Parts: sequence; C-alpha cells; structure tokens
Amino acid sequence: MTTAEEYGTDLEPVDVVDAELVDDDAPGAGEVAVPDPVAAVLAALETDAQAHLRRIRPKKTRDGYARDWEVWQEFHAWLKRQTGTPLPLSSITVGTFVSFVTYLDQVVEAPPNTIERRITGVTSEARARGYTVPKEATEAARRALKPLKLDEKRMKRGRGKAAAIAPADLRTMANAPRERQPQPTARRRTVYRVPELARLRDQALNSLKLAVAGRNEEMSLLDDAHIEVVDEGLRVTVPSVKGRPPRPVPVTYGENRASCPVRCWLAWKEAKLAAGAAPDGPAFLPVDQWGHLGTARLSPDGVGRALARCAKYAGLTGRRITGHSARRGLVTTGIKKGKRIDKLRRQGGWSANSPVFWEYVDEGEMFEDAPTEGIGF
Repeated sequence: MTTAEEYGTDLEPVDVVDAELVDDDAPGAGEVAVPDPVAAVLAALETDAQAHLRRIRPKKTRDGYARDWEVWQEFHAWLKRQTGTPLPLSSITVGTFVSFVTYLDQVVEAPPNTIERRITGVTSEARARGYTVPKEATEAARRALKPLKLDEKRMKRGRGKAAAIAPADLRTMANAPRERQPQPTARRRTVYRVPELARLRDQALNSLKLAVAGRNEEMSLLDDAHIEVVDEGLRVTVPSVKGRPPRPVPVTYGENRASCPVRCWLAWKEAKLAAGAAPDGPAFLPVDQWGHLGTARLSPDGVGRALARCAKYAGLTGRRITGHSARRGLVTTGIKKGKRIDKLRRQGGWSANSPVFWEYVDEGEMFEDAPTEGIGF
C-alpha cells in the first residue's frame, strides 16, 4: 500500500493572515505603492550630510560628546537601579532630562558648567543616532540648571574661571628670574635655568596670544607665513579652528620691550631661525630643558601650559591663570582703555551674540561710571 508520504501529498502547514476585504470601488483599491524617487534621493543626501558633518567635527569635540553619551548611559544604569525598570537611551523627555540634571548635581556632584556641557553633548549625540530630542526637554533641563549656576558652593566644584591677564602681567613674567627652584615634591633638587631660546619663545607666544586673543589651538596652528611684518607692526591671519573662519587681525607695536608682541615675535623668530628652524614653518616650536629646538609645532596643550608655567614662576599665583586668560584679558583690558567693542569682538573671533564675550565686556566696564563714583563718599 502506498502512503501519502511516498508521493508527497501531505498538506503543508500555512500561516493564516487576517485580512480585510476592500470593495472594488474603494479609493486606492487595486493600486500598488510606487516608491517616490525624489524622497529617496533626499533621504540619502540627508544621511550622507549628517555623516559628513560628524566626520569633520574636531576630534576634541567628538571625544567630549562621546564622553557625554557615556555619562548618559551611566545615568540610565543608575536610574534602573533606583526604579527597577530599564529605560531606552532614546527616551529623552522633560522628565528624563531634568532627572539627568539632578543626577549630575546630587549624585555625581558635577559643577554647573560641566552639567551644561553634558546637556549639549547628549543632545548632539542623540540626534546623531536618529533619536528625537524635543525642544521642551532641553529648555526644561536648562531651567533646572539655572538656579544651580547661582549657587556659589556648586560653582566652586569646578576649577573656576580663568583669570584675565594684562600687559603688566606679561612684563612680570618676562622679568621673572630665569633660575627656577625645584618644587617641594620634586625628587630632583637641582635648580633649573630657563634656556634663552625658551625664554624668547614664551615671551613671543604669550604676548602675541594676548594681542590676538588667541585660542590654544589657533596659536598651535600658526605658521610664520601667517604673521606678516608691516610698518605698523604685524598683520596676523589667525587660522581656522572648530569650523570658524580664519581672521586677519592687526597687532601694533607696544610701549614696553618686555610685553611688545611685535618686538618679542621678531626676537624669537630670529633666534629660532639661527637655531635651525625651517623658514615659513610652525610659528612656535618646543624647546627642551637643555635649549634644544624641536621640529614639530607646539601642541595646543603646550601653548596653554607655557602661559600657566610662566605665571606660576613669576609669582602670579593668587588667581587661576590658564591658556584662556589671554582671551579674557584682551577684552577686559581693552574695555578699560576705551577700545571699541566691535573691534575687540572681531579681534578674538567671537560671535555677535556670544554670552562669554559680553561677560568679559561687563567685567571690563564694572568701574566705568560706577554708582559710587563722585556721589560724596
């Protein structure tokens, strides 16, 4: 006897799909959806554009945003332990963003400025991953942050703002003793003498940094070709960083040799060329403790450390002087000397609505027509 298996006549199981009958005369009946080629091209261009913008973002920014996203993941892990319920990382709402601010403030004990940066970084990274970040969520997070920025104890959690420097500070640094005593914690107890080449480099670097309100990255990228000697002083083309356009700025002769950016630059350039530097190469080069000139350009961190180190050994230790002190210092000093606000803003490459720039302006104007001046005290 033959079986159904021999002839393959067993019924195959099939999936049953629920369907709804559509009348023949219903709108759209019998039509087949046709892909829209215009929409497809636009979507592809949008994807490519977003990927390109992420690729050209400065490495420092990419690394910072990546760390912000890691903190967002740490927050979600903490939230899961508190509630017992995991939330997707894409859940960016008023509730999660405000809770994120509270977590950073009360659990991590981060300074308010760091919290503000985390909000920006998470927002950018979330959108790069295709997640929706409602405007009301970011606005709510910043409203929750606002009172924290008014709390003095919380603001002290961070390193604090960089103090401004003035030309008088440059002269103090330039006239500091070249012999540097070892630090209390140093194993070597020998006295270090600053090489002449390093001294000239630091004078030129610090004075020019103040004159152009240069960022560390900008000063690092300067080449000799960016600094043109003219009758009035120097015409400096500050290179582009972080997507900002390059800016040509004027630098005039100063009244004092020790702080004049023009004479300091000419002295350093002559010395480094005599030491074997390549003409039209990097403007600022490393110098080791024996006075040997390096060939690679001075790094952005090296630029910032040079200013902070000179301030430290000159005894300017009562305030926090960092690489950013020069940018703040040009504005505050310029305002006190009656310089035009628009020219100061262009010199440092600030945008017209930069809150940081206007903070510096307010600082410089603090004692201009002060309420207590001339009222009979």
